[in-house]
Amino acid sequence: MNDFLLSVLLGIVEGLTEFLPVSSTAHLRVVEIALTKLGLAQISLDDSYWKMYTIVIQLGAILALPVYFARRIAKFVSTFPRGERGDRTLLTHPLSLTLIAFVITAGPAYLLKKQIGQNLENLSVMAWALLLGGVIMWIVDAICTRPRTEHMEEMNLAQAAWIGAVQILSAVFPGTSRSMCTIAAGQTVGLSRGAALEFSFFLSMPTMIVATGYDLIKTIAPNRHTASEGNLAPLAVDAHQWIVLALGFAVSFVVALAVVAWFVRWVRDRGFAPFAIYRIIVGVALLVLIARGLI
Repeated sequence: MNDFLLSVLLGIVEGLTEFLPVSSTAHLRVVEIALTKLGLAQISLDDSYWKMYTIVIQLGAILALPVYFARRIAKFVSTFPRGERGDRTLLTHPLSLTLIAFVITAGPAYLLKKQIGQNLENLSVMAWALLLGGVIMWIVDAICTRPRTEHMEEMNLAQAAWIGAVQILSAVFPGTSRSMCTIAAGQTVGLSRGAALEFSFFLSMPTMIVATGYDLIKTIAPNRHTASEGNLAPLAVDAHQWIVLALGFAVSFVVALAVVAWFVRWVRDRGFAPFAIYRIIVGVALLVLIARGLI
């Protein structure tokens, strides 16, 4: 497969799945394996260029969020710390709650980075995470139908801390989906679907920017401290590869921006059940393929 076509395909997959509660990591991994098995492409996670490519297209998707939520972010900044209604404090303003949830996630995730790296290579972990996450998400969405917090501006510190703690699961077990964890966690502590989704988006901005930035630095500029973690040598990227990177980044950004806009409207009226069912189907299919030695 032509490198440019491959980059467009992977950019679409990343953009479609990064913010939907279906796990972009699992989808990218499965697509890469499928293309390699079919002889359409040769993608190796051990290859430094393709490892960097995956990180770059993830960053492209992530940057769609500050663009989409630019007005919301500006309003939050202008009303910090009292909030638009004057009932917030330094610890309960939406920006503060986002930062607190991020810190709660970041510490344990950093300490568990070795285990995270091992799980990224394990398709069985991803398959079970998809399946079990789908079941949990379906149950939570069916049970938590009487929210007491309708808007992100009404959240409290305990709710944000709980969401940050649950998000650790998505870091340790790829396939769980960061979106699924944060949305379901929010619903279990009384957030409406809309509030849970919006906080999930806001929390993903610092979480994913820091995570992808850290991974990118390790990949292109490892030092003596990170070399022992199995990081890769500095890259020598030619003009063709830069174009492939830029194409994947741009496609991922545009697709993710469209998906976020659509997802916000969908959730308000229909909920998360269709995504839970999809996760269960994909998880079961992967386990069957793994059991038969096909992937």
